Amino acid sequence: MHKYFILLFVLAVTKGYASDSLYIHQNGKIILTETGASFFAKLPLRCAEKEWPYKTGITYTDSTLVTAPKNYHPAFFGCFDWHSSVHGHWMLARLLKKFPNMKEADAIRNLFNKHFTVANIEQEIKIFETNDNRIFERTYGWAWLLQLQDELLTWQDADAKKWAAALQPLATKLSKLTVDYLDKIIYPIRIGEHSNLAFGLSMMYDYALHQQDTALSNAIHKAALRFYYTDKNCPFSWEPGGNDFLSPCLEEADLMRKVLPTTKYTTWLKNFMPQLFKATFTIEPGKVNDRSDGKLIHLDGLNLSRAWCLKGIAGVIKNNHVMHLANTHLEAALPQVASGSYAGEHWLASFAVYALTQE
Repeated sequence: MHKYFILLFVLAVTKGYASDSLYIHQNGKIILTETGASFFAKLPLRCAEKEWPYKTGITYTDSTLVTAPKNYHPAFFGCFDWHSSVHGHWMLARLLKKFPNMKEADAIRNLFNKHFTVANIEQEIKIFETNDNRIFERTYGWAWLLQLQDELLTWQDADAKKWAAALQPLATKLSKLTVDYLDKIIYPIRIGEHSNLAFGLSMMYDYALHQQDTALSNAIHKAALRFYYTDKNCPFSWEPGGNDFLSPCLEEADLMRKVLPTTKYTTWLKNFMPQLFKATFTIEPGKVNDRSDGKLIHLDGLNLSRAWCLKGIAGVIKNNHVMHLANTHLEAALPQVASGSYAGEHWLASFAVYALTQE
């Protein structure tokens, strides 16, 4: 099955405009097609209710949590870990929203009807209400949960409104936890993995602005300026680290484009990453030698997250070369999403769809 899946991808991914392509090139951008949406949707649908293997991140306060993760994560128990389940659900929502007639539509709606219930979300919230687990999935999983809720709340669909209503208490809980956290944290977290602060703030800022969560948007705006506004000459030559799936430099640049006016942002970026304004600047996509290694395969995700950061930056500074760098990273990573190894297949499709559908 996996070999067939990989072969299908290789055959479908082309640079042309064939109707069966997963994406097309259009006006200098790479655009996802409905065929591609259907292809990517199959990955989280295959694992959304796959309980094992599972990597938990909770702290066991007593023996009551020594049970199947499904019992304390009834909505987000599949796809290896909580955050991957969350952004897998986000991806399915984004795809169904953009392609309402895709052939997986019924399967997605059935899954959401099963997972997004008041009772399930009430159970999910319980983890965050204990002292030992209030930092569970901070800030990476929180950011994807708020992206998921933002996707549902901005969707004019009767089912989506029902799912959003069920999910809102958890989104509200995580928003409040974030505001509290930003009031306490003294230093930014600049690593290339889950706890990268700029990534989390960037994703959550979208929700805060769209949903008029002023407490959250003000806290993020204040933190971004406090941590990053005076930064200069980000050491991009040090990237990537061997386990990175996020670029510390580019994630920071992606956040700041959202919180600064265009003119101020351009000035800031010229000080922070001046090389982006040079036509000769190149970025080599990250390489992976073993896609069965759950850490090494992070580099495929790095290529995708770099792509969406570069796309966002290019859109603000109107730079075709930066957009070309984004496309180069996309085309290097897309054929690796369905690698045949669960180490990547449980999460990479979400990154691919985010990079392809970012506006």
